[in-house]
Amino acid sequence: MKPFIVVSDGMDKDVFETLKAVGEFEVYPEPKVSQDKLAELLPKISGLVIRSATTVTADLLEKAPELKYVIRAGEGTDNIDKKSCEAKGVKVSNTPGANNNSAAEHAIALMMTVLRQTAWAHTTMVGGAWDKNKFTGIELWKKKIGVVGFGRIGQIVAKRLAGFEVEVKFFDPFLETSDIPYASKAKDLKEVFETCDIVTLHTPLMDATKGMVTRELLESMKPDSVLVNASRGGIVDEEALYDVLSNKKIRGAGFDVFATEPLEADSKLRKLDNLILTPHLGASTEEAQIRVGEMAVHQLQEFFLNNNLLYEVKA
Repeated sequence: MKPFIVVSDGMDKDVFETLKAVGEFEVYPEPKVSQDKLAELLPKISGLVIRSATTVTADLLEKAPELKYVIRAGEGTDNIDKKSCEAKGVKVSNTPGANNNSAAEHAIALMMTVLRQTAWAHTTMVGGAWDKNKFTGIELWKKKIGVVGFGRIGQIVAKRLAGFEVEVKFFDPFLETSDIPYASKAKDLKEVFETCDIVTLHTPLMDATKGMVTRELLESMKPDSVLVNASRGGIVDEEALYDVLSNKKIRGAGFDVFATEPLEADSKLRKLDNLILTPHLGASTEEAQIRVGEMAVHQLQEFFLNNNLLYEVKA
């Protein structure tokens, strides 16, 4: 019997057609399914490709006796119960590197939007106003940038900012030095938050990073500083973030990710006038989705047809 493959959260249409054309697979004909439809399909699924909308829980695994392989089309696997997968013999992979450039660019876009207040200015223009004096921003040029998590994405951010002649201070427990000449390691997280003009977060969500950005760190930031999070929700104390922003203790922030997604419609974060919000768009470029899809298709073929597991993520 052919492995039955389901793509639950969307895939580039051309790449999905490539997947369907693999004769050795039975592929569910739609590249995006509702949670109700997914529940209906679970008993026969062999391979499941997800993004951030689907959560693989112990309960889901119990209802999917044929499931052998889960691919997270992206990098973060915090929406997969990897311990339960391991207990059930279900293998887990991600698609490392495919989203890196898009995520880095989005972080920089959030920086610039907050610094120059362009989104708020646009809103007033659409409303008929001409508030030229209201939206005086500050420059990115020669600012001190704190990068928390200096892996692939954090380093791309640093490199993309070279033209702005910035100084970079990074904090990463797994890295001591960098070959980027204008980047040096901070002695601790406190130094990053206390001394940098912009702090951008690029860490995965895990036990060690959950709630890592505390009230104390947020309150230690410079009055004109900016905080950007395009990595994972749950890293920042959102209650403290609200207090710091509502009391104008820092200039502003740009957030693409949240502890609970989708962000609640009545979240008080939506009411802040110095917080730019985007709905987890870091990987949402055409190029990234093509790369992610191509990697996922290749991994499915390698796993089911060649007994070769690529990019395994363990509990």
